[in-house]
Amino acid sequence: MCERVDADWGALVTTPATPDLPTCYFAFPGPLRDQLVAAVLSGDKTSTTGLLDDYARDGEPLPAVGDRSVVVDSADRPVAVIEVTDVRVLRLGVVDLDHARDEGEGCDSVAAWRAGHEEYWHGPDYRGYVGDPEFTVDDDTLAVAERFRLVRRL
Repeated sequence: MCERVDADWGALVTTPATPDLPTCYFAFPGPLRDQLVAAVLSGDKTSTTGLLDDYARDGEPLPAVGDRSVVVDSADRPVAVIEVTDVRVLRLGVVDLDHARDEGEGCDSVAAWRAGHEEYWHGPDYRGYVGDPEFTVDDDTLAVAERFRLVRRL
């Protein structure tokens, strides 16, 4: 899933190369987004994970196989088009190593993947987004594990 943390999630990006495609934001603008976008462009990142509650919070439908979106960098420049190839709703406690590796963040274990994601979800930016300074996730937190393919660079 493209992280649903920007107020403009779902906004349409209209350029000659990408008419009427929704925008995909990975993380918040800054170093993490830049790292994730670079991993998408290199082909190292082919999966992503978001929290199921974010869809309800943002009033957005779950992604579906075949959905396409425009990935933007920290400067909100369109850089790629991706297409969803698989979507699973699951507990965080059952995320598998293949999914963790395919997130392209260099994790060699589910524990490392989980630690990095908890740092993000428990960080001030995300807690500010959900409006809860004490927000935490656990093994039973429902997540959306999404796989995608790079359709083209822009």
